[in-house]
Amino acid sequence: MSFLNHLEELRWLLVRSCIAILIASVIAVFFNEFIFDVIIFGPKNGDFVTYQFFCELAQKYDLDQSFCNSELPFVIQNRAMEGQLSVMIWTCISAGFIIAFPFILWEFWKFISPALYQKERKYAKLFIFVSSILFFLGVIFGYFVLVPLSINFLANFTISSIVENQIDINSYISLVKTTSLATGLVFELPIIIFFLTYLGLITDKFLKEYRRYAYVLILIVAAIVTPPDVISQTIVSIPLVILYECSIIVAKIITKRNIEKEKQAATINK
Repeated sequence: MSFLNHLEELRWLLVRSCIAILIASVIAVFFNEFIFDVIIFGPKNGDFVTYQFFCELAQKYDLDQSFCNSELPFVIQNRAMEGQLSVMIWTCISAGFIIAFPFILWEFWKFISPALYQKERKYAKLFIFVSSILFFLGVIFGYFVLVPLSINFLANFTISSIVENQIDINSYISLVKTTSLATGLVFELPIIIFFLTYLGLITDKFLKEYRRYAYVLILIVAAIVTPPDVISQTIVSIPLVILYECSIIVAKIITKRNIEKEKQAATINK
């Protein structure tokens, strides 16, 4: 295929992906009460499952008791006439993206599959399954761990007792959506490493060499999004460390395959 034909294929990939997101977004509109009352505003309630879990840990190990509040000290406000309508539309679009993610992956796979060997194309279902599972696990981790930790910390942080936290609805929902989606994409790290290693851009030795720096970065991120206690930081850090180690294993496997292919190609040329 020519370069322009590749661009045409890419254009239709984006069109089909947008249509899938639009259809999933329309479906999400019919469940908007559940999405907002149960999911979006769930972490605002003091009895949210994550707060109960951390409260039990805090009481058991005599740590920060801020998770044991029956009600978080802030209210959510809408300050624009069209504010709630706009929030509903964009939230449903975000939900549509999450729902349609496996289909988007399938479209992406179809786009790159012509560049792969026949035996590599057989792994399409495995690629879709693993990538989707990682993404959904990331979204769940972000929603049930990072979002409540961030909301609890920011809601209880104050520079003065005079200042009340009256949070704009866009600010609150942006935190929930951005954190959940970003974590879902971060959990795709092993898949990204797979393709980068396949293309020969990185190796497992490179990841091992910079492992200590990656761990420091993970600890910094964990310290930023969690309260100042070791248990919370550890809970956030462990999945990220596991992802990085899994990425090293993936890179090692693909690097070996690349070396074997180069040896086979060299043998055939001789």
